[in-house]
Amino acid sequence: MKAYSVDLREKIVQAHLVDKNSIRQVAARFLVSKSLVQKLVKQQITEGNLEPKRRGKPHVSYLRNSRATEQVKVLVAEHQDATLAELCESFAQLTGNWVSPTTMCRCLQRLGLSRKKKLGTVAKPQLHEYKN
Repeated sequence: MKAYSVDLREKIVQAHLVDKNSIRQVAARFLVSKSLVQKLVKQQITEGNLEPKRRGKPHVSYLRNSRATEQVKVLVAEHQDATLAELCESFAQLTGNWVSPTTMCRCLQRLGLSRKKKLGTVAKPQLHEYKN
């Protein structure tokens, strides 16, 4: 569902704060829920605006700052054979902030650090020529 327009939000808040109508009366008049009216009034009082907030969770990554990227570089240099999960574990022990393997992979890609492993190859048996 799309956010209500700022104009409608202002009318709702005005009906409650200026016109002194109850929250139930305002909700019935504008065909919205009581909780929306309460939320808008609270937002107007605390923040001073009625702009819709961004939807979804904020994406906070501990690997976005320069200090963390330096720590990742050090971890990769020290543990060249570590898997993504092991790097995440080492990062958590070092900083106290856990990150997912996906986040670690994105950070390594941003830094241009390759995580490709050399394939463990088995030595091929050499054929010895017997001289008679």
